[in-house]
Amino acid sequence: MAPSPPAQQAPGVVVVFDFDRTIIDWDSDNWVITKLGATDAFHRLRPTMRWNPLMDRMMGEVHARGKTAEDIRECLRSAPLDVHVVSAIKTAAALGCDLKVVSDANTFFIETVLAHHGVLGCFSEIKTNPASVDVDGRLRISPFHDSATAPHGCSLCPENMCKGKIIEKIQAIAGAEKQHFIYIGDGKGDYCPSLKLGEGDYVMPKENYPLWNLICSNKQLLKAEIHPWNSGEELEKTLLKLVNKVISPPAQVSPVDCSKCESVTTELGHHQALRVPH
Repeated sequence: MAPSPPAQQAPGVVVVFDFDRTIIDWDSDNWVITKLGATDAFHRLRPTMRWNPLMDRMMGEVHARGKTAEDIRECLRSAPLDVHVVSAIKTAAALGCDLKVVSDANTFFIETVLAHHGVLGCFSEIKTNPASVDVDGRLRISPFHDSATAPHGCSLCPENMCKGKIIEKIQAIAGAEKQHFIYIGDGKGDYCPSLKLGEGDYVMPKENYPLWNLICSNKQLLKAEIHPWNSGEELEKTLLKLVNKVISPPAQVSPVDCSKCESVTTELGHHQALRVPH
């Protein structure tokens, strides 16, 4: 049976999450490399390669050591996810917010973690580096932007992904309809999209991380309101406070509404990838 729609919707509220050190309180690349015993190869190759092609190479190293795609999935499923973050995602989705992930991780890692914790179906879109398992069973990771054919030209971002351009495309699709954006992130790559937000939008930087430090260096450059956080519990409280600030009067959520995330995820299954357009 299809999940019931929320009793009250929050049209125009778009919540964009980073993934590493935001939805999860760890780095998915480092977690897999460390847990699957490939740190020596990582330290040997790191000085010679950019991050995105390095991660593709590291998946080759892991495959050469006899580790399968399912081993990588199990490794990711073993990592923790703060219950407050899970609650924040489910509640925001049940209130009718449009949830998206914009991350420099990859589809395989993100979908595995979100599906395992029952929240994959809460997200309408995941913008990240493509990943797939080839005919030999090796996980391949590709750049979101192919710099060889169409470099994005942003000096603030790594060559494989400009999150600012992604946010601009999301804003363009919204068109004339007023959208309130809430952007949640921690890293240097989250600074460019934060600069794209306008009045009536909100940015939630993780305190004492690169995004927070960049914002603090000149807060006047941002038009969006700044609301820092430093734990999963604070992320939940701050996000839901901002959602209810935008919704007038504040919407109410029922337990049935929250359950829609698990229902959608069960239908997708762990092995079915979302269709994520570039």
